[in-house]
Amino acid sequence: MKQIYDPLVHSYPPSQIPAADSYWRAMAPQEQPDDGTLASETRADVAIIGGGYTGLSAALELTRHQGLRAVVLEARSAAWGCSGRNGSFARISGGRMPHAALIAQFGEATARAFFDELRAGLDTVRRLIEEGGIDCDRQPDGVYKVATFAPHAEKLQAEVELYNRVFGYPARFIQARELDGIHGGPEAFGALHLPDGFAMNPLKLAHGLQRMARAAGATVHSDSPVIGWTTQNGLHTLRTPGGSVTAPKVIVATNGYTSNSLHPRLSSRVLPVHSQIIVTTPMSDAQVRASIPTDGCLFDTRELLFYYRRLPDNRVLFGGRSAISGADSTDPKHRAYLYNAMVRKFPALAGIGIDHWWGGWVAVTRNSLPFFYQVPGLEGAFWGGGYAGSGVSFSMHAGTRLAQMAAGLPVKNGAAFLTQEPARYPFGRFLRIGQTLAYRWLHHKDARLAATS
Repeated sequence: MKQIYDPLVHSYPPSQIPAADSYWRAMAPQEQPDDGTLASETRADVAIIGGGYTGLSAALELTRHQGLRAVVLEARSAAWGCSGRNGSFARISGGRMPHAALIAQFGEATARAFFDELRAGLDTVRRLIEEGGIDCDRQPDGVYKVATFAPHAEKLQAEVELYNRVFGYPARFIQARELDGIHGGPEAFGALHLPDGFAMNPLKLAHGLQRMARAAGATVHSDSPVIGWTTQNGLHTLRTPGGSVTAPKVIVATNGYTSNSLHPRLSSRVLPVHSQIIVTTPMSDAQVRASIPTDGCLFDTRELLFYYRRLPDNRVLFGGRSAISGADSTDPKHRAYLYNAMVRKFPALAGIGIDHWWGGWVAVTRNSLPFFYQVPGLEGAFWGGGYAGSGVSFSMHAGTRLAQMAAGLPVKNGAAFLTQEPARYPFGRFLRIGQTLAYRWLHHKDARLAATS
């Protein structure tokens, strides 16, 4: 890994920072046609900042269903950020607040409304893949939350009961002795199984979404970072190095890549958190049987969880959080951290090679919940994000919702927090000190459980 973009340091991703050396890019090496760098002054009905899942799905909705002219401004190339480098799980998820905590804070009715919105997010992805005929190496459905430590098995059983009783959703608990064919290794004391959710090549998915948006009439400008934003007489003007877009409506679709310098109204409302992934060389048949026989989506119950899957060519994708800042993220110790965790979880993989190592930024809000809302004090501006590393499906849904809001349509849901402005993080310059201390505490909690399991 080389120098990377850091939203708390840079105003936008500089051109000298290379794209991620990801497995996804190796499997989808061709850049998709776009409309090139913005080199003039133009107008639009809606200007969209960010060419990832959120921005592209918003552009598609605006042009195909609302009949509006949408112009996407992307600092690098479409899906250059997390949409093209994530862990590839499309599931019923968004944010990182546990359902039990959500119920305790907001009540069952609000929790059900939020769950319905999350399910709609997964349905949106399925629909777009089908409508666009997107070939994204989609795998069969199946999500497994695996108990890393023995005490976590009981908690997963309680979570299954909550899914069944509150949401009417057919989750089930799998005993440790029944995990053959799903998950090998010592860190597996049972699992929660969710029948909906699948893995794919996320960059191919984004490429397909871009093709659909442009075919519907959207304009997508690459290498066109927003370096200035002014508002006058109800019109927003977004300035890039080569031109500008003026529009009455703006959608911000940058999630974890949102720079604090983009606009004062957006500053410090999300914390960019770095997540990294390694991909191994192909496993032998024996290693497959002893580690990840399933082709489903898997993640564990650690405080700082790991997510992993077997790829179609029998490699292992293994991801988690370790680095704090962009400058630190290139230290090989983070690659070693993931490798050691993978081998601890799957001893049969000891000695296997690593072909890819990359990372990207996810966005976490103070309440750990996602959002799509109209920005107070900035008429005609809308922002979506806060997916917290669980946004493959919800980001596309949020983009569709943002487009509907920008078009003036009523967007109703029973989870009011989704359309409310997230609180700012205080003491912005000290955020990463706090994050470092939090990581140490969470690692300590896991180590203490491991010692007693």
